[in-house]
Amino acid sequence: MPDRILKVNAYTTLDLADGTATGHDFEESAFAVLNVTSPRKNPDEITLELELDGTQLDSLPPHADRVTLSPEEARKVAADLEKHANRVEAAQDD
Repeated sequence: MPDRILKVNAYTTLDLADGTATGHDFEESAFAVLNVTSPRKNPDEITLELELDGTQLDSLPPHADRVTLSPEEARKVAADLEKHANRVEAAQDD
């Protein structure tokens, strides 16, 4: 991704996911970077970052979205992801 805002390296959580940006009058799909981080020294929060490939978007300028989570919030998101992953896997097995 040219003009990338997020750094992508060997530690990036997902460096090539399918993403969609949806607005009131548009919907665009693009490759995305999804990353989960916490500070190396004295970690006190978890950051979830998402960036869509700006070269594939017409309606949005290049940008990255970030959400800062507490450990409790991160565990709630992780539990929900696990629940839905199990649901999708079960449906695919049928």
